[in-house]
Parts: sequence; structure tokens; C-alpha cells
Amino acid sequence: MATKVGIIKGNGIGPEIMDATLQVMESTGIDFQWVPILVGDDAIEKYGHPLPQESVKKIKELGLVIKAPLVVDKFKGKVICVHDDGSEHIYPSINNALRRELKLFVCPRPIRGISNISGKYEDMDVHILREITEDVYSGLEHKIGDYAAECIKLTTREAALRVSQFAFDYARKNGRKKVSCIHKANALSITDGLFLSCFREVAEKNKDILSDDYMVDATAFYLVKNPQMFDVIVTANQYGDILSDLTAGLAGSLGLAPGANIGKNIAVVEASHGAAPDIAGKGIANPVALILSGALLLRHMGNLNEAAMIEDSVREVLSERKILTPDLGGTASTMSLAKTIANRIEEKRGYI
Repeated sequence: MATKVGIIKGNGIGPEIMDATLQVMESTGIDFQWVPILVGDDAIEKYGHPLPQESVKKIKELGLVIKAPLVVDKFKGKVICVHDDGSEHIYPSINNALRRELKLFVCPRPIRGISNISGKYEDMDVHILREITEDVYSGLEHKIGDYAAECIKLTTREAALRVSQFAFDYARKNGRKKVSCIHKANALSITDGLFLSCFREVAEKNKDILSDDYMVDATAFYLVKNPQMFDVIVTANQYGDILSDLTAGLAGSLGLAPGANIGKNIAVVEASHGAAPDIAGKGIANPVALILSGALLLRHMGNLNEAAMIEDSVREVLSERKILTPDLGGTASTMSLAKTIANRIEEKRGYI
């Protein structure tokens, strides 16, 4: 029986890198049934809303989704979701709305250096786990007259304990040895102090995994100077967003940075980068971040061999430096890179 996976094609470069990703996913030999889900501009055209409840229900039903980048300019960052019971929630962005409507709570972003691509960061191997329900991205901000604005940094014990336990479970499942909590508790003693104290509470119950903590500013410095200091990082929403982009830059490109959004019985994987409308339609976007996100989905499904084939093939093809997209210094197209990776996977399967 085919495995049903939802696909959100996005906009900008989204449709291009989605087509590339599906080609690579299919080369693993797994029988997929791709189920289109309307979110963003396509959903506005049909339903008059960027995230209709029909799409939310379909994602919950499937539980497995690949999402390409999307931007919805028409709503200028504010998304109002109306539920069947008449209740409303206002979210600061379409991506925030998607995560919170689905109760996704953690975003794993594993970043590995690649030989002949990442320079002195070839040996970098850092997994950043970002709590995605709270912090300054909660949308709790307001103006104070016309002279100031204020934002609330939300931190709850429930969310901090949940993401901390996930981090130790993730480390154990993936053969990692240490979890580091990243914070700014010296300046934000109440909010980040709560996050840190919850982490330490969980660490006491998971002593088979090493643990430590660092200030976020020091972490940025240490990641640049010696990323081998870190294994698994768990942190609040904004810090994780920034640090994962930093490590992607060290690896060589945002186009190399996969990501996932995990909740109870739901996984929505996506590239860490945006929709890049400036290069949309040119066929030169790097599809690797979304392809590697597809590998994360396979790991979530338990298809570890197929996930490893994708990851290994990506690293091999890029290391050879024969087929590279412009962001990595090459001239290859999106689909030619995807086809090369897919062919390498089929070679590993003995089909070529």
C-alpha cells in the first residue's frame, strides 16, 4: 500500500524545489502517494483564506507532510484562523499559524558540514532543536501610542519541560552524546531563567546523556570558532531561528539546511530557508535543504536505510563539485542536481 504524504508546494522557489525533492524521494523505491494540500496563495484563491480548516484537517489526517517555502503578502503577516466552534486565533504569520494550529512544538534542524563545500567547517555536525510555540514569536506585541512598541517573551514551564525531554530523547535515539541548553538567563533571569531551570530538571532525570548550557551570544562565538563543542542544542524559538541560520552559513549555504516541525502524531518537514522570490522561476534554486528535509521525514517514518541513502548521495554529489547550483559556486539547474542525486540513489539500490 502506498504511503500517503501531503505536499504543500508553496510559492517563490517552492514549486521548483518541491518537484526536485519528490523526484529524489521516489528514487528510494518507496511507494508514495502525494496528496496536494492548499496553503498560502492557492488556498486564498479557492477558500479566501491562506490556512483554511479544510487544509488543517487534511494535515492532521495524513500526519506526514513536506512543505515548501511560502510567503503570503496579501495578509501582511496577520493570519486569523476561525475554528468550527466559532473561536478565533490571530497569528503573526502563515508559518506561525500552521505550527500552532497543528500543535507542532519543536523544530529539529541538523546541520552537517560537507567535504569540499564547507571549508574549515567540513566536520561540523550540530543538531539544533528549536521550541516553536512560545518566546517572542508568539505574536504578543502591541504599540504604546505612536512612540513605542512592546513585545512579550512568553515562556511556560510546560513547553520548556516538553522540549527539554524531547532533546534528550532525540539525542538517545540518534546516538548523540550531549545536549546543550542555550539561553540568556544572565539578562533575562525570569523567562530564560525558567527555561534553563526546566532544562536542568529534565537533565537530572536523563544522566545517561551529558548536558551543559551556554549563553546565546557566547554560543554564536563558539559555533564560529569551534562548532565541535556542540552536539545537540535545545533552545527557545528566536535563538534557535538565528543559530540555525548561522550554522547553515558556516556549512556553506542556507540551501543545505533541512528542518522539521514535530508534534503529536504529526511531522511537517521543510527547508530552513525562505521562498526567495528574486530567483523564482529561473530554475537555479538549490533543492538540497528540502531534499534533506525529506530524509528527515523518512527517519520519522522509520525508513532509516532510505533516509541514509538520500543523505549519503547528497553529500557525495556535492563533494564531487561537478553538479552545483549557483549558491554553491556552480552553474547547475535545480532539476539537474536533483536528477544527479536521484541517479546516485538508484546506483546504491543496484538499478543503474
